[in-house]
Amino acid sequence: MAPSTKMSLPNARPYTFTFPPATTALIIIDMQRDFVDPSGFGSIQCGNPEIFSAVRNIVPTLQKVLQVSRDMGLHIIHTREGHKPDLSDLPPSKKLRQISAPNGHHTMGIGDQGPMGRLLVRGEWGHDIIDELRQLPGEPVIDKPGKGSYWGTGLHRVLLARGITHILFSGVTTECCVTTTLRECNDRGFECCILSDCTGGFDAQMVTTSMDIVCGQDGLFGYVGNSTDFFASASKSRELTPPSTPPASEDVLLPITQLQQRYKSGLETPENVINSVFDRIEKYEKVDPAVWISKQNRQDAVAAAKALVEKFSGKPMPPLFGIPFALKDNIDVEGVVTTATCETFAYTAKLTAPAVQLLLDAGALYIGKLNMDQLATGLSGCRSPYGTPHSVYSSEYISGGSSSGSAVAVAAGLVSFALGTDTAGSGRVPAAFNGIVGFKPTKGTISARGVVPACKSLDTLSVMAPTLTDARKVWYIIDQHDSLDPYAKTPLSLSLWKQDFRGPRDGGFAFGVPPSSALEACSKEYQELFQTSIQKLRSCGGRLVEVDYTPFEKASDLLYDASLVHERISSIGHEFLEANLSTLHPTTNALFTAALSSPLKPWNVFHDQSLQAQYTMQAQRTFDTLEGGVDVLLVPSTPCHPTIQEMEADPLGLNAKVGMFTHAGNVVDLCGVSVNAGWVEREGGVRLPFGVTFLGGSGYDGKVLDIASVFEGVVAGGSKM
Repeated sequence: MAPSTKMSLPNARPYTFTFPPATTALIIIDMQRDFVDPSGFGSIQCGNPEIFSAVRNIVPTLQKVLQVSRDMGLHIIHTREGHKPDLSDLPPSKKLRQISAPNGHHTMGIGDQGPMGRLLVRGEWGHDIIDELRQLPGEPVIDKPGKGSYWGTGLHRVLLARGITHILFSGVTTECCVTTTLRECNDRGFECCILSDCTGGFDAQMVTTSMDIVCGQDGLFGYVGNSTDFFASASKSRELTPPSTPPASEDVLLPITQLQQRYKSGLETPENVINSVFDRIEKYEKVDPAVWISKQNRQDAVAAAKALVEKFSGKPMPPLFGIPFALKDNIDVEGVVTTATCETFAYTAKLTAPAVQLLLDAGALYIGKLNMDQLATGLSGCRSPYGTPHSVYSSEYISGGSSSGSAVAVAAGLVSFALGTDTAGSGRVPAAFNGIVGFKPTKGTISARGVVPACKSLDTLSVMAPTLTDARKVWYIIDQHDSLDPYAKTPLSLSLWKQDFRGPRDGGFAFGVPPSSALEACSKEYQELFQTSIQKLRSCGGRLVEVDYTPFEKASDLLYDASLVHERISSIGHEFLEANLSTLHPTTNALFTAALSSPLKPWNVFHDQSLQAQYTMQAQRTFDTLEGGVDVLLVPSTPCHPTIQEMEADPLGLNAKVGMFTHAGNVVDLCGVSVNAGWVEREGGVRLPFGVTFLGGSGYDGKVLDIASVFEGVVAGGSKM
């Protein structure tokens, strides 16, 4: 974990470069065999064997910087320049310009066969990073077709997703790819510094001049520092925040970072953790027997943990090594029955959902499947034939749904995180009712293949975790474009924004809230707690701005009061529903019976699609800060917390009320995260959590998480308003 104290390079030019380790990235540019080993593209580019061989002198120093950066918790990002094997991404100008020079020394060009394979072609031996600086599992590698690192890549989104504000640059060549990328980062708001002894080039004068240009004119593009200052600052930071190994606890699962610290130090093993997980599950089943649908056999789970340890013995641990997780039972695992809590729908999965496979590949350990509202239809947690889970804080109050078991399992400390789904609030609502984090990424950014659809155009997986830090770690793993998912958004189509290197607290941000007419639907306690949340958000850099809430309210009405509900029929299967309607849970039956018998006309569908497009356009404008929009919209996650008895008495009406602040999310293409914001005291000493949700425009996930993290810190520390 990165220290909270800032580090600095006092001898940097033009003046001291100060940076917070937690939001700083070390970017290592193009340390590939093609650029630093003999007979590669770099040696051809250089044309002078003596000068070329000197470039590799930076490797030992850069190795040390890389190791210290990893130890300090900095983000590590690597780049590789290269092209697709068919060279379809290679512009003719780049291919031909240098080899066409009448008196030049470029006898070979990109794509030609060299001793290490085709020059600058992805997948060839020469294209890969040298062994001394090889990436660890979980460290992003940006494959770029250009000299800069932004064209045709997802670098900008990678930086924003991780909340990066400052960047340390290293690698080759200084005069070309390093400073080109630095300038591009400068344009996007990042504070940048080149470590002069960790970069090199093929023309000494150009190297010097390019760094002089970066820091010239009082820091035109950034700073130039050195590793000596970096090592000294790191040493001082360690003295101020000495490393500590968290104590073991049999009753609570440690946060992901702390658990992995214990693994690395040899104080804990995945086998012990898995055994303790099953012990807690067995104990909690006496409190609430309706959390799980199916579980791994304990012996099989322990065997999987042992196999994981053997697989990575003597190797770097992947980012989720030994972390136990569970799934909502509408997400596929090969060979495991997926029920969606509907026995007539159940099937044995032939393949593991791609998002789940990414977690397994990252070292996470699968525990089992969790209860849910039948066919992911509902926000109550009271629509399952496998029983009704209750809030972890009271057996009388609903858990929320439809990802009911996912929220309870995390809140009860049975697993480190769980995946749910969120079509209309199914991840945010139960998270709020159980005092945890429920993150709904932008739809189309997480693969939805291998997930039982509720409403295909609106579905997305959601992440549930005890904290934003843990939720974010999981998100980094599953946030991968799936070209086989027909609803997937391409990364380059997602929104981007300029970064404020000061961070949300010091740099400030604008936020909106629903009008009082909407907030009046909240219980008295929730209204008071929401006003307190507004003040807390103001105390940590927020500026309240009035917004037009109309498109969000109207979009919410579209979800169940218009033709969109019929997409649920199409997604689940009209024939299946017609044949099995009588076997469904009574509330699920009532909902689909009403939809099937509605007097919908074909033109109503197109009318509603037109309205959805209009409301989406209006909603997205709300978050356009270049046109006076806000950074986030703050809403109560729910207006109240019903008891199970109350929900069973009015299952449709009260369910609709619970979702009044979540229904619009996917209809108008928002991302959002629910976090705990306070507590409601009930009779008999019952204490229930109150959650708020931070909403942002499509693709603004990183910004939403950054601002929510500042708020989470204020709540956890006791607001200093």
